Amino acid sequence: MYLSTVVVSEFQVKQAINDLPLRNFVVLPFNIDHAMRCGLIIRQMPRDTGDDRVRVKDDFKLLAQCDCESISHLISEDSSTLAKYLNRAREAGLASTTVVLLRDGFDEAWFENGQTRLLP
Repeated sequence: MYLSTVVVSEFQVKQAINDLPLRNFVVLPFNIDHAMRCGLIIRQMPRDTGDDRVRVKDDFKLLAQCDCESISHLISEDSSTLAKYLNRAREAGLASTTVVLLRDGFDEAWFENGQTRLLP
């Protein structure tokens, strides 16, 4: 599982990143390819009036990382901006990543193109 350096900076604001089991993650730095893709996405998808500019900008950075690295799923608690913009980007053909909201719990079908397993 990847851990974006963008998420690390957000997490560190309220809690030490060392509180997480870092050995279970592959740290994904935000690089020049991600930055270029982020700029293109922002150009094509302006933020909604009232959405915090800094927060949305970080969400677009995550979107760009997922797109550049072909990351299929992104786990988040943020339904108000991240999920909204990621779903909007999918609808516009700018992203293929699916957002998984922690409040919805885990479902294996997310990783099987929506197919659930048959009961034994």
